[in-house]
Amino acid sequence: MAGKLKVWFDAEADFLEVRFSDAPGYEKETNHDAIMERVDAEGHVIGFSILGVSQFSKDKPLEAELVSA
Repeated sequence: MAGKLKVWFDAEADFLEVRFSDAPGYEKETNHDAIMERVDAEGHVIGFSILGVSQFSKDKPLEAELVSA
C-alpha cells in the first residue's frame, strides 16, 4: 500500500487519529473500547482513532482488530 498517511494528536483531548485516505467515511466500534475504526461506504478501513492514548502501558502493546468488508 503506497500513499500518504495522516496522523493527528490532540494532547488536551488525549486523542490520536490516523487516516490512510481522505475518502469520506464514518466511525465504527472495534473490539477495544478506546479504539474506533474509520471505514468508507464500502466498509474498507481508511483509518482509526484512539481515545485516552496516554493511559496505556508502554510495556504492553495496544491491540484491536480492524476488519475490512
